[in-house]
Amino acid sequence: MARVRLSVAERREELLRAAVEQIEVRGVSAVRIADVAAVLGVSNALVLYHFSSKEKLVAAAFAYAAEADLAHLRKLMSRRTSAVRRLRAAVRWYAPTGQAKGWRLWIEGWASSLRDPVLREVAADLDQQWKAELAEVIDEGAAAGEFRCDDPMSVAWRLTALLDGLAVQMTSYAGPLSRATMLRWTEQALARELGIDQEVLTA
Repeated sequence: MARVRLSVAERREELLRAAVEQIEVRGVSAVRIADVAAVLGVSNALVLYHFSSKEKLVAAAFAYAAEADLAHLRKLMSRRTSAVRRLRAAVRWYAPTGQAKGWRLWIEGWASSLRDPVLREVAADLDQQWKAELAEVIDEGAAAGEFRCDDPMSVAWRLTALLDGLAVQMTSYAGPLSRATMLRWTEQALARELGIDQEVLTA
Protein backbone atom coordinates (compact mmCIF):
# COMPACT_ATOMS: atom_id res chain seq x y z
CA MET A 1 0.00 0.00 0.00
CA ALA A 2 1.38 3.41 -0.99
CA ARG A 3 2.27 5.75 1.85
CA VAL A 4 0.31 8.97 2.19
CA ARG A 5 2.40 11.95 1.14
CA LEU A 6 3.00 14.15 4.17
CA SER A 7 3.96 17.79 4.36
CA VAL A 8 7.38 18.65 5.74
CA ALA A 9 5.85 19.65 9.10
CA GLU A 10 3.76 16.48 9.29
CA ARG A 11 6.76 14.29 8.40
CA ARG A 12 8.92 15.95 11.04
CA GLU A 13 6.25 15.43 13.67
CA GLU A 14 5.88 11.77 12.68
CA LEU A 15 9.64 11.29 12.98
CA LEU A 16 9.75 13.06 16.33
CA ARG A 17 6.93 10.92 17.76
CA ALA A 18 8.74 7.79 16.60
CA ALA A 19 12.03 9.03 18.06
CA VAL A 20 10.41 9.68 21.46
CA GLU A 21 8.94 6.16 21.46
CA GLN A 22 12.26 4.57 20.51
CA ILE A 23 14.17 6.55 23.14
CA GLU A 24 11.69 5.37 25.78
CA VAL A 25 12.15 1.76 24.66
CA ARG A 26 15.89 1.67 23.92
CA GLY A 27 17.45 4.60 25.73
CA VAL A 28 19.40 7.50 24.24
CA SER A 29 22.72 5.69 23.94
CA ALA A 30 21.28 2.64 22.17
CA VAL A 31 18.72 4.24 19.86
CA ARG A 32 19.79 4.54 16.21
CA ILE A 33 18.58 6.47 13.20
CA ALA A 34 17.79 3.04 11.72
CA ASP A 35 15.41 2.25 14.62
CA VAL A 36 13.36 5.36 13.98
CA ALA A 37 13.33 4.74 10.23
CA ALA A 38 12.36 1.08 10.61
CA VAL A 39 9.37 1.71 12.85
CA LEU A 40 7.93 4.07 10.22
CA GLY A 41 9.00 2.04 7.19
CA VAL A 42 11.12 4.85 5.75
CA SER A 43 14.78 5.12 4.79
CA ASN A 44 17.62 6.29 7.03
CA ALA A 45 18.26 8.98 4.44
CA LEU A 46 14.80 10.44 4.97
CA VAL A 47 15.40 10.75 8.72
CA LEU A 48 18.78 12.37 8.08
CA TYR A 49 17.23 14.76 5.55
CA HIS A 50 15.09 16.23 8.34
CA PHE A 51 17.64 15.80 11.17
CA SER A 52 21.24 15.75 10.01
CA SER A 53 22.53 13.65 12.92
CA LYS A 54 21.34 11.39 15.70
CA GLU A 55 22.26 14.08 18.23
CA LYS A 56 20.02 16.65 16.54
CA LEU A 57 17.18 14.13 16.26
CA VAL A 58 17.43 13.27 19.96
CA ALA A 59 17.54 16.92 21.03
CA ALA A 60 14.54 17.73 18.83
CA ALA A 61 12.65 14.71 20.18
CA PHE A 62 13.17 15.86 23.77
CA ALA A 63 12.06 19.37 22.86
CA TYR A 64 8.97 17.95 21.16
CA ALA A 65 8.03 15.84 24.19
CA ALA A 66 8.66 18.68 26.61
CA GLU A 67 6.67 21.21 24.59
CA ALA A 68 3.68 18.87 24.77
CA ASP A 69 4.10 18.68 28.54
CA LEU A 70 4.49 22.45 28.77
CA ALA A 71 1.32 22.95 26.76
CA HIS A 72 -0.56 20.75 29.23
CA LEU A 73 0.96 22.58 32.19
CA ARG A 74 -0.07 25.93 30.71
CA LYS A 75 -3.59 24.59 30.26
CA LEU A 76 -3.69 23.66 33.95
CA MET A 77 -2.23 27.02 34.95
CA SER A 78 -4.80 28.96 32.91
CA ARG A 79 -7.85 27.43 34.61
CA ARG A 80 -10.32 29.91 36.07
CA THR A 81 -9.77 28.90 39.67
CA SER A 82 -7.55 29.83 42.60
CA ALA A 83 -3.77 29.75 42.36
CA VAL A 84 -3.69 27.16 45.17
CA ARG A 85 -5.91 24.77 43.20
CA ARG A 86 -3.90 25.29 40.02
CA LEU A 87 -0.64 24.61 41.84
CA ARG A 88 -2.04 21.46 43.45
CA ALA A 89 -3.22 20.25 40.03
CA ALA A 90 0.23 20.88 38.57
CA VAL A 91 1.97 19.01 41.41
CA ARG A 92 -0.36 16.02 41.09
CA TRP A 93 0.04 15.90 37.31
CA TYR A 94 3.83 16.21 37.57
CA ALA A 95 4.03 13.05 39.69
CA PRO A 96 4.72 9.87 37.68
CA THR A 97 2.04 7.23 37.23
CA GLY A 98 2.02 3.62 36.07
CA GLN A 99 5.13 2.75 34.09
CA ALA A 100 6.20 6.41 34.12
CA LYS A 101 7.25 6.39 30.45
CA GLY A 102 7.56 10.16 30.37
CA TRP A 103 9.83 10.13 33.39
CA ARG A 104 12.05 7.42 31.88
CA LEU A 105 12.47 9.69 28.88
CA TRP A 106 13.56 12.61 31.05
CA ILE A 107 15.92 10.58 33.20
CA GLU A 108 17.55 9.40 29.97
CA GLY A 109 17.76 12.99 28.82
CA TRP A 110 19.33 14.28 32.02
CA ALA A 111 21.99 11.55 31.92
CA SER A 112 22.78 12.10 28.25
CA SER A 113 22.92 15.88 28.61
CA LEU A 114 26.03 15.48 30.78
CA ARG A 115 27.90 14.56 27.58
CA ASP A 116 25.78 16.24 24.90
CA PRO A 117 25.91 20.07 24.95
CA VAL A 118 23.05 20.41 22.43
CA LEU A 119 20.72 18.28 24.53
CA ARG A 120 21.91 20.02 27.71
CA GLU A 121 20.94 23.41 26.27
CA VAL A 122 17.51 22.13 25.22
CA ALA A 123 16.84 20.50 28.61
CA ALA A 124 18.01 23.56 30.55
CA ASP A 125 15.79 25.93 28.55
CA LEU A 126 12.72 23.73 28.99
CA ASP A 127 13.43 23.32 32.69
CA GLN A 128 13.52 27.10 33.11
CA GLN A 129 10.19 27.39 31.30
CA TRP A 130 8.63 24.91 33.76
CA LYS A 131 9.88 26.90 36.72
CA ALA A 132 8.72 30.17 35.19
CA GLU A 133 5.18 28.85 34.70
CA LEU A 134 4.96 27.75 38.34
CA ALA A 135 6.53 30.96 39.62
CA GLU A 136 4.02 33.06 37.68
CA VAL A 137 1.05 31.33 39.30
CA ILE A 138 2.68 31.55 42.75
CA ASP A 139 3.14 35.27 42.17
CA GLU A 140 -0.52 35.60 41.14
CA GLY A 141 -1.66 33.80 44.28
CA ALA A 142 0.46 36.00 46.51
CA ALA A 143 -0.82 39.15 44.78
CA ALA A 144 -4.41 37.96 45.27
CA GLY A 145 -3.80 37.43 48.99
CA GLU A 146 -4.26 33.64 48.91
CA PHE A 147 -0.90 33.20 50.66
CA ARG A 148 2.35 35.05 51.28
CA CYS A 149 5.43 34.51 49.13
CA ASP A 150 8.30 36.94 48.71
CA ASP A 151 10.28 34.82 46.22
CA PRO A 152 8.08 32.78 43.85
CA MET A 153 10.98 31.59 41.70
CA SER A 154 12.80 30.10 44.68
CA VAL A 155 9.63 28.24 45.65
CA ALA A 156 9.30 26.94 42.08
CA TRP A 157 12.92 25.73 42.18
CA ARG A 158 12.44 23.90 45.48
CA LEU A 159 9.17 22.28 44.42
CA THR A 160 10.49 21.04 41.08
CA ALA A 161 13.71 19.79 42.71
CA LEU A 162 11.65 17.76 45.19
CA LEU A 163 9.36 16.39 42.47
CA ASP A 164 12.28 15.51 40.20
CA GLY A 165 14.09 13.69 42.98
CA LEU A 166 11.05 11.72 44.08
CA ALA A 167 10.20 10.85 40.47
CA VAL A 168 13.70 9.47 39.93
CA GLN A 169 13.29 7.32 43.03
CA MET A 170 9.90 6.02 41.90
CA THR A 171 10.98 5.40 38.31
CA SER A 172 14.40 3.89 38.99
CA TYR A 173 13.56 1.87 42.10
CA ALA A 174 10.06 0.51 41.64
CA GLY A 175 8.36 -0.52 44.87
CA PRO A 176 9.70 1.35 47.93
CA LEU A 177 7.75 4.57 47.33
CA SER A 178 4.08 4.62 46.40
CA ARG A 179 2.53 7.39 44.33
CA ALA A 180 0.12 8.12 47.20
CA THR A 181 3.05 8.74 49.55
CA MET A 182 4.80 10.90 46.98
CA LEU A 183 1.68 13.00 46.50
CA ARG A 184 1.24 13.41 50.25
CA TRP A 185 4.83 14.56 50.69
CA THR A 186 4.68 16.98 47.76
CA GLU A 187 1.40 18.48 48.93
CA GLN A 188 2.86 18.88 52.41
CA ALA A 189 5.84 20.65 50.87
CA LEU A 190 3.59 22.89 48.75
CA ALA A 191 1.53 23.82 51.81
CA ARG A 192 4.68 24.67 53.80
CA GLU A 193 6.09 26.77 50.96
CA LEU A 194 2.85 28.75 50.68
CA GLY A 195 2.38 29.02 54.46
CA ILE A 196 -1.09 27.44 54.40
CA ASP A 197 -2.71 24.43 56.03
CA GLN A 198 -2.62 21.30 53.91
CA GLU A 199 -6.40 21.03 54.21
CA VAL A 200 -6.67 24.22 52.13
CA LEU A 201 -5.14 22.37 49.18
CA THR A 202 -7.92 19.80 49.11
CA ALA A 203 -10.80 22.12 49.98
